[in-house]
Amino acid sequence: MTGEAAGGAAHEQAPLEGDPLALRIEQLILGAGRQYTPFQAARAADVPMELAARFWRAMGFADIGQAKALTETDVIALRRLAGLVEAGLLSEAMAVQVARSTGQTTARLAEWQIDSFLEGLTEPPEPGMTRTEVAYPLVELLLPELQEFLVYVWRRQLAAATGRVVQAADDEEMVDRRLAVAFADLVGFTRLTRRLEEEELGELVEAFETTAADLVAAHGGRLIKTLGDEVLYVADDAGTAAEIGLRLIETLANDATMPELRVGMALGTVTTRMGDVFGNTVNLASRLTSIAPKDAVLVDGALRAELVAAGEAPESEKETDADAPYRFALRPLYQRPVRGLGVIEPWLLTRRAPGS
Repeated sequence: MTGEAAGGAAHEQAPLEGDPLALRIEQLILGAGRQYTPFQAARAADVPMELAARFWRAMGFADIGQAKALTETDVIALRRLAGLVEAGLLSEAMAVQVARSTGQTTARLAEWQIDSFLEGLTEPPEPGMTRTEVAYPLVELLLPELQEFLVYVWRRQLAAATGRVVQAADDEEMVDRRLAVAFADLVGFTRLTRRLEEEELGELVEAFETTAADLVAAHGGRLIKTLGDEVLYVADDAGTAAEIGLRLIETLANDATMPELRVGMALGTVTTRMGDVFGNTVNLASRLTSIAPKDAVLVDGALRAELVAAGEAPESEKETDADAPYRFALRPLYQRPVRGLGVIEPWLLTRRAPGS
């Protein structure tokens, strides 16, 4: 937008101009053809140019100057987002955050679908056929189904998130919440990157992320993000976080292709923003992960105290009730200073042996 705005297929503008079939695929996906410059799109949506630029940039699209690359769907989306601001339902800053969070999430999803999904399905069935010629009918068939599934999953996730907010004790708890935060980190990943071929490394990372995501979801946690060799998840209570951490280690230990894992977790107040979590509790969980032994889980004192209070672990191994149904055992390790967090006392979390 006059050097200040961005558009839907901005970063693909140059190559698409000389490729009619690629333009046909873009039109199929977007549901409309290119007809507006950024300035024209902003004017058609009755949105100030500066605000339009902020929205499109927030969605992650590059500046395209005065190229005629925007469609009627871009205009409609811009008008809707600006309309939420005009109606007082969202502040302008919040609308920009909505654009940014949606853009970041769907960009990763789209890249994954193209790299890992469509790429494998668009091998030319006949000699001489281009990948683009194969892709068009495939996209035509898949697009409506993938769109419906995306909306379904989004609605499900929105319902779950809304339920957690409604159950919050007060307004402050909606943003600053008490959660168990955990990191799970593959040991020696940097060495693996030098030893494995790129395809092998990619398969290992995908297997780790898939295993972690499945275990976290199945046992009631929430996966916040994956960072290749590390995952970050949260849980509403200490017992859930502890169970997930131990199951991650147990599951990966049974896979000879996987390196060892270390897990660190802490309990406390965290700030949630755009699907991520921040604060000292998150920093402490990260530090505990970095000092955890291989195939071990370290927890902080607050998480240990909640496990004890909930009857999940004994207060002391010396005073254990043999008939108590404890799930976990905890052993204190040496106190140590942690930069920015003072002196902490890590606790080694293990699964309690039956009958002990």
